[in-house]
Amino acid sequence: MEKMVREIGYVVAGKNVFIQMLPKYTQGLTGLEGFSHLMVLWYPHKANKEEEVPILVEKPYRLAPEALGIFATRSPLRPNNICVSIATVASVDESQGTIGLWWIDAEDGTPVLDIKPYHPSSDRVRDVTLPAWCAAWPGYYEESGDFAWDKEFLF
Repeated sequence: MEKMVREIGYVVAGKNVFIQMLPKYTQGLTGLEGFSHLMVLWYPHKANKEEEVPILVEKPYRLAPEALGIFATRSPLRPNNICVSIATVASVDESQGTIGLWWIDAEDGTPVLDIKPYHPSSDRVRDVTLPAWCAAWPGYYEESGDFAWDKEFLF
């Protein structure tokens, strides 16, 4: 199977945070204005790709079991290094090929693989259940900023 992944832009994380689209993809921003949130798929380019990625990881969260499968975590170290973030849109500038963001958990220079508008009819689930070890985590993205995440992680 031939694998083809194209970078469509990159994260700029300095004084301002934004996605800079590559010129050939700037027209793809047409119609994006008005969406408050995006799903951003990105490649963790600074992750060590030489290491074998563990499929079972030692307790990464304070209340987690002694071991978790990698697919029960949000670690950027994955068998296929693809990450996804929900980001709040601050602005869209089609002429400059930029999407201003309030924040994203990706570093400066991170390659962006795809952008999808967040839409509640397909991206929000009403009746979500979680394991007990993470059930006290925030129920909404907007509450995450005030949550004491440093008390949840063991590293």
